[in-house]
Amino acid sequence: MASEPVARAVAEEVGRWGSMKQTGVTLRYMMEFGSRPTPRNLLLSAQFLHKELPIRFARRALELESLPFGLSNKPAILKVRDWYLDSFRDIRYFPEVRSRNDELAFTQMINMVKMRHNNVVPTMALGVQQLKKELGHARKVPFEFDDQIHEFLDRFYMSRIGIRMLIGQHVALHDPQPSGVIGLINTRLSPIQVAQAACEDARAICLREYGSAPDINIYGDPNFTFPYVTHHLHLMLFELVKNSLRAVQERYMNSDEDVPPVRIIVADGEEDVTIKVSDEGGGIPRSGLPRIFTYLYSTAKNPPELDRPNVGVTMAGYGFGLPISRLYARYFGGDLQIISMEGYGTDAYLHLSRLGDSEEPLP
Repeated sequence: MASEPVARAVAEEVGRWGSMKQTGVTLRYMMEFGSRPTPRNLLLSAQFLHKELPIRFARRALELESLPFGLSNKPAILKVRDWYLDSFRDIRYFPEVRSRNDELAFTQMINMVKMRHNNVVPTMALGVQQLKKELGHARKVPFEFDDQIHEFLDRFYMSRIGIRMLIGQHVALHDPQPSGVIGLINTRLSPIQVAQAACEDARAICLREYGSAPDINIYGDPNFTFPYVTHHLHLMLFELVKNSLRAVQERYMNSDEDVPPVRIIVADGEEDVTIKVSDEGGGIPRSGLPRIFTYLYSTAKNPPELDRPNVGVTMAGYGFGLPISRLYARYFGGDLQIISMEGYGTDAYLHLSRLGDSEEPLP
């Protein structure tokens, strides 16, 4: 019986921390603070995370317990909730960080926490898919289902991006940094180079699935750089290029016509760096456009079953790629827009704020 008071105490603690105010940070602050990773600065960073992370984990754990349509009771969602509660407990009950040794032990612990949450996205997708299937069989999908689930997932994933950025940045400051790199931030990131790497990855998957892949032409100043998180940009471009390759490949699969290349244009503006990914893959009907940013909408004919373990990256699937890519863009004050001409092709505009002053949009 010992576990019940313990569970109640944790629940009260989660409730208390979940009502506290979160503190947002900016890309510029992370760069300036991380540019001098002295033991004192690392100690200050750990002390900030020791206070901030339990608030963020508690808020999400509480929300996972009060989702509409019975979603909170789905096994996959309960699993995610337990990860959040475990992480809350690990950080909350870690003693105060006062010395260099405390800081190193804390850093090791939050890195383990970050790894615990590696599979949150597919696990959440599975839970929502389970519920949707159930409601579909019962023919009871309520009218407001998609809107409410979408708003929740937007908040949930935006918060996850923030948590992973804060932990990842702190952990990375302990590693030897190449010139111009501060934690996860490359102060001299070349969008052209990241685009080339993302294109290679996307083409490799296209080749694996279809046996061939359209060409990709990249335009822009190869010497242009700006500060950004390499991993975030790679993830967004990979998603956009993968979608374009698939659209073009499927449109021209059994045709004798020349296959038009996918085009990527990088433009460097005063406020934004904008990257356009442009294809002639036939476009998206106008009725389908509002749905491309909703979770669980996929244009793939047979999206992969999420229950299968080790579902690798496929060309198309859960319908999570675009909405999550847009959250990554918005996290540092940018955005993602899709403009389509049905019967011709699609242009995706990725706007990245180059000022680095916008604060995290905290859900």
